[in-house]
Amino acid sequence: MPCELKHRGRDGVLALTSKHTIAVFGSTGQLGTDLVKVLRQKPEFDVVALSHGDADCTKAAVVSRVVLRLRPHTVINCAAFVRVDDCEDQANLAFEVNAIGAFNVARACAAIDARCVYIGTDYVFDGMKEDAYVESDQANPINVYGASKLAGEHLVRQTVPRWLIVRVASLFGTTGARGKGGNFIETILARAKKGDPLKVVDDIRISPTYTQDAAKVVRQLLKKEVTGVVHASNGGSCTWCEFARQILKFTDIDVRLEPVLSNEYPVKARRPANSALISQRSPELFDQAPRTWQQALKHYLEKKGHIRL
Repeated sequence: MPCELKHRGRDGVLALTSKHTIAVFGSTGQLGTDLVKVLRQKPEFDVVALSHGDADCTKAAVVSRVVLRLRPHTVINCAAFVRVDDCEDQANLAFEVNAIGAFNVARACAAIDARCVYIGTDYVFDGMKEDAYVESDQANPINVYGASKLAGEHLVRQTVPRWLIVRVASLFGTTGARGKGGNFIETILARAKKGDPLKVVDDIRISPTYTQDAAKVVRQLLKKEVTGVVHASNGGSCTWCEFARQILKFTDIDVRLEPVLSNEYPVKARRPANSALISQRSPELFDQAPRTWQQALKHYLEKKGHIRL
C-alpha cells in the first residue's frame, strides 16, 4: 500500500501526499546524511530521516511502531556499529546492531510489504582474492564487524520478500563518520598540515568510495526497482598509502610519506588484504561506469575547501 504521509520537519505528520515515501534509518551517519540529501533532490521521493534517537534499530517494538505509522514504500537501513576494532571487544553489541537490528527493520518491512534496503560492507570478504570482489563472490569475513554485517545480510534475505543489499567500501563523505571520529582524508590532512611525517599502510587494497556517489547509486537502484546484491563503489582501487599520496598531491602539501606494512601497526581486528569492490551488474543497471576514486576525491576536496576550484 503506497504511503500517503507528509511530515513536519523530519517526521511529524501534517497532511497527505502521494509521493514515494522512503524511511532512512541511521540518517545522521556519513552515508545516511548524503542519502537523505540526494533522495530529496528528486520531487517524487518523500524522505523521512530517522536518527538513532528517532528509532533505535535494536528495539524491535520501536522499529515496528515507526514503520507501521509511516507505512513507507521503501526502508533504507544505514544504521550500523562500524568501529571495526571495537567490534572485537563488543561482539554482542556488533551483532545486536548489525544483525538483530537489520532483522528488526526487515521484519517491520515485511509486515507492510515494503522494500528493505540494507547497506552492507566490503568486510564480508576475506581478502584472499587478487582482483576486486564482485557480487557473486563467496563471502568469508575475518573479523567480528564483517561477520555481524554478513549475518545482517542473511537475516534480511530470509525475512523480507523485497530486499536489496548495497555493499559499500572505504567510505568518505563531507559529514565524516561520527563513529570513527571523522574520515581518513581529514586525518591525513590534519597531520600533514602540522608538517608531521606520515606512515601509512601500503599492503591493504581498498576501493575508496565517496558517499555522495554511493547515495546516487542507491537512488538509481530504487528508481529501477532493483533487487538482490549490488556493489556500489567508485572506480579503481588503491592501497591506503596510495590514497594518502593522492590526497597530498591534490592539496599540494609536501610532507614525508612512508609506506609501511600492516603488521607494523597491529590492531585488534584483522583487515582483509584486499577488499576492493566492483559491480558485475553495472553494465545492465547503469548507462555509464562510476567515476574513479581519484575524480571523486578531487570533488570532495573541492567541496570541503581544501583545494580551490
